Amino acid sequence: MAVRGPGTGHARKTGDEEVAVCRLFGLISSPLRTHATFWLLDAPDSLSAQSHREPDGTGLGYYAADGTPEVHKAPIAAYEDRAFAQEAREVESATFLAHIRYASTGGLELRNTHPFDQHGRLFAHNGVIEGLDALDRHLGEDRSLVRGDTDSERFFALVTRETAAHGGDVSAGLVAAARWVAVNLPLYALNVILLTPRELWALRYPATHELYVLRRPAGGHQGSRHLDHTGRGGRLRVRSAHLGDVPSVVVASERMDESPHWQLMEPGELLHVGPELEVTSRIALPEPPAHLLTLSDLRPEAAASQRPA
Repeated sequence: MAVRGPGTGHARKTGDEEVAVCRLFGLISSPLRTHATFWLLDAPDSLSAQSHREPDGTGLGYYAADGTPEVHKAPIAAYEDRAFAQEAREVESATFLAHIRYASTGGLELRNTHPFDQHGRLFAHNGVIEGLDALDRHLGEDRSLVRGDTDSERFFALVTRETAAHGGDVSAGLVAAARWVAVNLPLYALNVILLTPRELWALRYPATHELYVLRRPAGGHQGSRHLDHTGRGGRLRVRSAHLGDVPSVVVASERMDESPHWQLMEPGELLHVGPELEVTSRIALPEPPAHLLTLSDLRPEAAASQRPA
C-alpha cells in the first residue's frame, strides 16, 4: 500500500527491534451475522516506545443489517492521540475487514486510510505498486473513483471497473485487474482483501508477503472456544463470543493464535468465501509479475515499510 501512492509504511525501530508493516484481517460468518469486538491498537507500550512505533492509520469496515457499508477509520501519527484505535469497537456483521497502516510519503489523512469503499464493496491492501501515472492513464475517467493518493485505492478502482466489465463478477474483476498490473506495472506485492455484505475475496500475489487462512468451525477446532485472536505485539485484537456457536473463515497477514490449522495461501492464489460460507480457491495468477521489484528497487521509505518484523 505504497504512498506516492502511499499506503506502505515505515518499519520503525526501537533499539534493535524492527516493527513490521500494514496488517490485514478479514472475517466472514455468512449467512449469519455475528458480534465481534475489535481493538486496532492495543500494545502496552511506554510513551517513548509509542513515539517510534505508532501506526499511521487504522480502519474497520463492516456492514449494517440492510447491507450498507460502515467504515470507521482514522489517520494516527506518532505523538498523537491513540484513543480511536485503542477503544474497543463492538460491531455486528456477517463480514469484517480491519487494517493497520504504516505510511511512507504522502499525507496522514483520512482519505488515505484503509479500508476503502466503492460501490458498496470494502477493500484493503498490503504491498507496493509503482508506475502510478500509467495506472492513472489506464483508469481514465474511472480515476474519479479515487479520493486519495494511494496505489491501493487506484488498484481498487481498477477492480471496480473490471468487475463491471465482467457483469458484476468480482472474482473475474479482481483477477483481470491484478493481471493488468502484473503485466504492465512495477510490482512488489499485491495482497488484498475485498468484502461485500455476505462474501469475502482474498488474493496473495506474488510470494513477497504472507497471507493466511483459517477455516474455523463453531467453537474452533477444539469445539468449545469463542474467537480470541491477537496479532504480534498486540497491534490487532479480535474477540467474539458468538463464534463459539457459529463457523467462520478468517484471513490475516499473520497467524493470530496458536491453532495449527492456519494455512498459508499460495502465491497467485485467489480465495473466495461465498454467502453460505462455501470456500473455493485457485491459482489465478500462476506467472510472476513481469516487472517484479525487490527491496533494493524501492524508495528507502517504501523499502523500510516492506521489511518483515
